[in-house]
Amino acid sequence: MKLKMRYIKTIILFICAFSGHAQDIHFSQFEYSPMNLNPALVGANSPMQGIVNYRNQWSRIGNPYQTIGASIDGRFNENKRMKKGIIAGGINFFNDKAGTINVSTNIVSLNLAYHLILDRESTLGVGLQCGFGQRSISTSGAEWASQYDGVGFNSVMSSGEDFNSPSFSYMDVGAGMLYTYKMKGGYMTQNIQKRVNVGFAAFHLNTPDYSFLDKQGEQLAMRFSGFINADIGIKNTRGILQPGLYYHRQAGHQEIMIGTNYGYIIHTGSKATGFTRPITAYLGFFYRLKDAAVARLMFEYDLFSLGFAYDINLSDLTSVTKSIGGFELFLRYNLGDGGGFRNLGKINRHRF
Repeated sequence: MKLKMRYIKTIILFICAFSGHAQDIHFSQFEYSPMNLNPALVGANSPMQGIVNYRNQWSRIGNPYQTIGASIDGRFNENKRMKKGIIAGGINFFNDKAGTINVSTNIVSLNLAYHLILDRESTLGVGLQCGFGQRSISTSGAEWASQYDGVGFNSVMSSGEDFNSPSFSYMDVGAGMLYTYKMKGGYMTQNIQKRVNVGFAAFHLNTPDYSFLDKQGEQLAMRFSGFINADIGIKNTRGILQPGLYYHRQAGHQEIMIGTNYGYIIHTGSKATGFTRPITAYLGFFYRLKDAAVARLMFEYDLFSLGFAYDINLSDLTSVTKSIGGFELFLRYNLGDGGGFRNLGKINRHRF
């Protein structure tokens, strides 16, 4: 039985690593990996922010899949008055390592965005992403389905796999659009702030070659991403709702995720003296259609945010994963007034 399960796990890893239509990485806290969601999010909701992400997935299937990400973005003309638009830039990095054969992907991308100020509460932005990617694999300890002789794995048998190269690099291009609405003003006790983001993006516009195998036409398919999320203050309370809907489609595969966070303002902080800092706690639940339920927990203290997420696997892989999906966390430093409902002093006048 153990041998059978080992065989099943190996087949799963093989399919995930060498599927003809490779799939992008994903985080369960999309909004805190902004440039992987939409390049136009650069500079949209904060004058400057830095974020670090970590995800550990499928620990029940061989070596867990691990993803590490980091990004920083900011506005170039934040302090200039009478501006008609916001120019912003950012850099994004992630490393993804999959399975016992260490399929490793590294991406570094530069992002540039421009947000046209439509009125005092709305902007319309466009973003461009240009990245450099590198993939590598270690086949020395790999066990292939073709090496299963009916009893066990036989390393003497040929794998039948014809690798063109154990590593390769490629260029990657993406673009996105974003509409942002922010309701300005409001007294501390009112809690009527609102912010809504609606975006659409397309990644891998150049469909780069993306295979270790010696085959032609194996390319990274374009990924289309659409989302809407919001921060909504519950009037005359300390409560905040953060609903979100996210959609991704790539090479015939799609992912839909919907849910909300509920936040409670523990302490509003003192904007006048700065002696006390704002503190907010969030609890959330999201559902990724036909795949996983996601529980979230987040804390904001002044300019810092720390978030956790855990995926409960609900897909057809539950017989192997035992419903254990992925653990994820992020740390964010947000310099400015764009990050939600902090700094609610006597009056909080949001600005673009």
